[in-house]
Amino acid sequence: MAKLTKKQKEARAKVDVNKDYSLTEASALIKEITNVNFDASVDLAVRLNVDPRKANQMVRGVVTLPHGTGKDVKVLALVTPDKEAEATAAGADFVGLDEYLDKIKGGWTDVDVIVTMPSVMGKLGPLGRILGPRGLMPNPKTGTVTMDVAKAVQDVKGGKIDFKVEKTGIVHAAIGKSSFDAEKIAGNARELITTLVKLKPQAAKGVYIKSIYMSSTMSPGVSIDTKRFAE
Repeated sequence: MAKLTKKQKEARAKVDVNKDYSLTEASALIKEITNVNFDASVDLAVRLNVDPRKANQMVRGVVTLPHGTGKDVKVLALVTPDKEAEATAAGADFVGLDEYLDKIKGGWTDVDVIVTMPSVMGKLGPLGRILGPRGLMPNPKTGTVTMDVAKAVQDVKGGKIDFKVEKTGIVHAAIGKSSFDAEKIAGNARELITTLVKLKPQAAKGVYIKSIYMSSTMSPGVSIDTKRFAE
């Protein structure tokens, strides 16, 4: 096991492993223990008492973080010519159709989100093997397949993220940057957790949220009090 650096030891010493912090406390602490020379991502890991293998216990959805993600999200709008101006005006980084489909076939996936129209989805089907594993396949449930291309692009650029519970029952999501004010980190975290509570499957029994941990790049995790979010 790799030895901890002096900064890592100092960071761990500031975290009480026997305490469940409030979101406000955790957000302030994360800023204090983040010791990297770049704007670190702040992440939330929420363990849910669900079995994702069962369709009636799958938890997935979208949430618009009130303070954005802090990340410059690169958006590709795969649209017909009549929608190109609309997508460009909304802030899409790449706009077009056939030329980008060909680039994707060749292995190009240098984007974070793809927005498209229902009429174009048939052309994307054969690219599922490329886009699926990278989480880039547009989906009507996440609002990335729509005729209102401008709104979809603006939502993604404004802090809209999609999430899905993993096989282990955990939802991982980036909720901001360490340069954010603690209040903004807490606000984004609260929005995600509140959304997860609203999406509790009827088939989920017992305590729904088992644990919540907040961390930043290379920082120790900070446990958050789940009782504050109990229904």
